[in-house]
Amino acid sequence: MIDLFELYFYEDCPYEDESVELLGIQGKGTLRIISREAGVCACAGELAEYYEKKGIKVMDYLEDGKKFKPGDKILEAEGDLKLLFRLWRVSQTFLSLMCAIAGKTASLMSAGKKENPNIIIAATRKTHPGARRFELKAVRAGGGDIHRNSLSDSIQISQNHLEVVGELKKLRAMKKIEIEPRSREEALKYATAVDIMLLDHLSPIELQKIGPELKRLNPKLEIAVGGIEGNKIPEYAPFVDIIVTSAPYYANPLDLTTKIEKI
Repeated sequence: MIDLFELYFYEDCPYEDESVELLGIQGKGTLRIISREAGVCACAGELAEYYEKKGIKVMDYLEDGKKFKPGDKILEAEGDLKLLFRLWRVSQTFLSLMCAIAGKTASLMSAGKKENPNIIIAATRKTHPGARRFELKAVRAGGGDIHRNSLSDSIQISQNHLEVVGELKKLRAMKKIEIEPRSREEALKYATAVDIMLLDHLSPIELQKIGPELKRLNPKLEIAVGGIEGNKIPEYAPFVDIIVTSAPYYANPLDLTTKIEKI
């Protein structure tokens, strides 16, 4: 498996840190990543593991799902100052992004559960290239679920698939089968053949009407909706089992700062 942190840090410093070299910085020091705003922690443990592999002693870090306040420390480490300066900016940026995803997911979950205690908020696989492993973990840290990890772990028959294959024959598979019908008629036609029905871009009123019809045909069918804005979740949650969203990945990065001191 590719060590993604190696890639991230190499991209930022492929040779030497010119600033540190000019200043002749040497010796041991501490690094503390601190939040300027409230949030939910994600992936600090993975970053801590990488630090330890590089010979940096991690003094403390927050676990996934742990809430923090302005001024709280997310990660603290001790080691070679040259290496700490090299790790500083990418580490801060990484945590600001992952904690933002976790916090956004937690917010969407809270909004959805107020209207439907059994709702599942499932993030799509539209992650940023090279960051899927961590972004999916951040969604889970915020209490969400994953719609699809990849093309290899689930079955989703999209409208494009239907355009190519036409009429569906009897479907059998070890995994749950999900379908995105092209029309109301197609939804009713395949209701008994699948496990999950993804109804994209329907209004709450339309879902309120078709949902019970589909459930009568297949009581075990789960109704999902996608293609909606995060602020619309409370409107949709009463009428579906699953809301599929990419919204967490586009949360504004949290405002973090890093303090480095010599010891």
